[in-house]
Amino acid sequence: MSISSNYDANSVEGKWYNYWMKHNYFHSEPNEKTPYTIVIPPPNVTGVLHMGHMLNNTIQDVLIRRARLKGFNACWVPGTDHASIATEAKVVAKLKEEGINKSDLTRDEFLKHAWEWTDKHGGIILEQLKKLGCSCDWERTKFTLDDNMSASVIKSFVDLYNKGLIYRGYRMVNWDPEAQTTLSDEEVVFEEQQGKLYYINYKIDGSNDTLTIATTRPETIFGDTAICINPNDERFTHLRGKKAVVPIANRVIPIIEDEYVDVEFGTGCLKVTPAHDENDKMLGDKHKLEIIDIFNPNGTLNSFGLHYEGKDRFEVRKLIVNELDANGFLQKVEDHINKVGTSERTKAVIEPRLSDQWFLKMEDLVKPAIKAVLETDEVKLYPKKFDNTYRHWMENIRDWNISRQLWWGQQIPAFYYGEGKDDFVVCETKEEALVLAQKKSGNPNLSKNDLSQDPDALDTWFSSWLWPMSVFNGILEPENEEFKYYYPTNDLVTGPDILFFWVARMIIAGYEYTGKRPFENVYLTGLVRDKQRRKMSKSLGNSPDALDLIDQYGADGVRVGLLLSASAGNDLLFDEGLCNQGKGFANKIWNAFRLVEGWEVADIPQPEYAQKALEWYNAKLQSTLVEIEDHYSKYRISDALMSTYKLVWDDFCSWLLEMIKPPFGQPIDQKTFDGVIEMLENNLRILHPFMPFLTEEIWQNITERTKEEALIVNNWPKMEPFDNKLISDFEHAAEVISGIRTIRKEKNISFKETISLSVLNQENVTNKFDSIITKLGNIDSLDYVEEKVNGALSFRVKSNEYFIPVAGTINIEEEIKKLTEELEYTEGFLKSVQKKLSNERFVNNAPETVIASERKKEADALAKINTLKESIAGLQ
Repeated sequence: MSISSNYDANSVEGKWYNYWMKHNYFHSEPNEKTPYTIVIPPPNVTGVLHMGHMLNNTIQDVLIRRARLKGFNACWVPGTDHASIATEAKVVAKLKEEGINKSDLTRDEFLKHAWEWTDKHGGIILEQLKKLGCSCDWERTKFTLDDNMSASVIKSFVDLYNKGLIYRGYRMVNWDPEAQTTLSDEEVVFEEQQGKLYYINYKIDGSNDTLTIATTRPETIFGDTAICINPNDERFTHLRGKKAVVPIANRVIPIIEDEYVDVEFGTGCLKVTPAHDENDKMLGDKHKLEIIDIFNPNGTLNSFGLHYEGKDRFEVRKLIVNELDANGFLQKVEDHINKVGTSERTKAVIEPRLSDQWFLKMEDLVKPAIKAVLETDEVKLYPKKFDNTYRHWMENIRDWNISRQLWWGQQIPAFYYGEGKDDFVVCETKEEALVLAQKKSGNPNLSKNDLSQDPDALDTWFSSWLWPMSVFNGILEPENEEFKYYYPTNDLVTGPDILFFWVARMIIAGYEYTGKRPFENVYLTGLVRDKQRRKMSKSLGNSPDALDLIDQYGADGVRVGLLLSASAGNDLLFDEGLCNQGKGFANKIWNAFRLVEGWEVADIPQPEYAQKALEWYNAKLQSTLVEIEDHYSKYRISDALMSTYKLVWDDFCSWLLEMIKPPFGQPIDQKTFDGVIEMLENNLRILHPFMPFLTEEIWQNITERTKEEALIVNNWPKMEPFDNKLISDFEHAAEVISGIRTIRKEKNISFKETISLSVLNQENVTNKFDSIITKLGNIDSLDYVEEKVNGALSFRVKSNEYFIPVAGTINIEEEIKKLTEELEYTEGFLKSVQKKLSNERFVNNAPETVIASERKKEADALAKINTLKESIAGLQ
């Protein structure tokens, strides 16, 4: 069989992915096997592959491929999220380019454009995941706006409403002026920003006196409906019962008293703007103040802003400061750092805004989810440090604002039939709503035309919190065979940034609808950052193109590169050099396979060194399998890869192949060849989850396979008892071989020249690997002696001493001189260390680790001096 000299990832990867797809290896149906199920964290439908996706999905593919090899019925459900805010923003921007405003369209017309956009751009990311090697069950691909997925969301809403858990309320909410929708508290990111504190004078009505307030938002004075002072603040007793005049607006507002006012902040006088601050709203409710909303939905000022109407809030801030200053109202301006809420999606500064919204009561819903993670361990977070984050969020949860002022998404199933606050019904269909509305209103003549559906859409997370259930139709048909077989799922792999947004909410929904956890384990990856520790993003331009990386280094190389430094929960400092290391690893394995395939095989006896080498490697493999199993059980995927990497690179390529390699020009015996192929196949099995393409290519090149024998559906190596002493004995032998090679290199003794080796076996080490020492050290005779050998160079491995006669090979006098100089230097170094250790002040005050380090230096120096003296004596 002709094997290519170079591994060509570009030609190999497409070939085997098509082969896997053709034979339907990724597809799962319920059967007698134990299921292993993962649901993909659905990326945005119009998204493209970035480094975070690469890391997350590589880990999922590792887990699912390993599960297949372990004999589970592995099912990995892919899909995408309709991403209300992000997708609607893209469609609105596209329409603007075409000269079309969303406000000029009906809902149906806009949705037609949104579906066209989705059909054109949607699913690109799933195709890109195939390039990475992801073995998802593509026949099960879901989209959160699929008919049955949307029906599940609507059914869930109606169910929760009927349970009294969903309500409609007029509340202060987080408003995103860019997306022009409300956001939940969790979608607001608070960032410290350098701002200004403006001190503004308000006239006291009916006098020439003034009071001064301090504000970070001077543009909101148009919404002021009171000035508040603390009743215990003696500085302002003269203001009780009086009124103030709002600058520029010239409105007269009351001066009220409330202990809420912090006498230490600003001037002690607080402007109250109930429409634009949550705390001001509470004051307004308490004191029955007027509410004046000064903003349009897009963040510009409305008619209450007088001559600033139509201007953006931040532009107005600059202009009004100038106007206040010009008219003598501005007393001073100070630098001020404050926390500003920004939209997690659009990065726009959030406006607090009063509006009618739909809320989900969370207080009781969260209790089973808190218990599952923090008390019973039914759901385990990896790493466990995230338990504290989870606890903080869940124990401080507020009602969830689930309505969004968007059209792209599931429309809220509430139908209005009158002008009254409670003149609405909640039903899954308009037909059901009509029946219920007729009954509730007492008007049997109501028709469908009298009903108007709430225009808002549901929060995207209200859709995706059902994901592990809805992908198996578990909401609409909870007794269906697939749902009962695949749910609960096993593992969830996602980023810690959506631990609350998605993970916690799925746990809440799982217990609410099934009484069961949605998954058992949550593996939280770190964020991918660049070498300067900056989060990778398009805006910073520090994120490489994922597909370019795959083209350059191969999917296997990129997967290995990502995982080499991706320990759970810790951020990955991405370095393209890691992908190159992964590519180098692929080439190393390929070249090892080429070496083995190139050997001529003959029916000759097996040499002892080959038999011992295979015996050792099998033990090493079994030992590594135990290590790997432990790493996987703790979700240390990076460590599992590193153990595999060391086994293949160090133990297989660097040691085993060197040990069994036949002498130049000679054949290898059949037994050894079969043994090394068996070990190679075991290597491929444990490497396959990490490097699926390379391993399948080598597997299929070893011998002709049927489709049932493909590596992807093969078996994980069987774990068997092994002899640990065999492994430690070989480690000793490996040190001996290294010692021999070091002397050869240092003394310029050719590796082709045979030498003899004498062993003073003071530790009674086994001679099991002497045939290997002889082969790899090119030893012509190996003797065990009772005393030191004179006229020889020596080295130690533990207590054993090894002697290599050097007469005629090196200049004895020069060697003694060199060793003497090294001895004098080491003795001088020892004195300096011992002087430090004899200093009581140093010993009493230095940290224990420093003392321990100095004592180790002393011990190492003493051992080295002893060896040097013995080497000199042996040469004299």
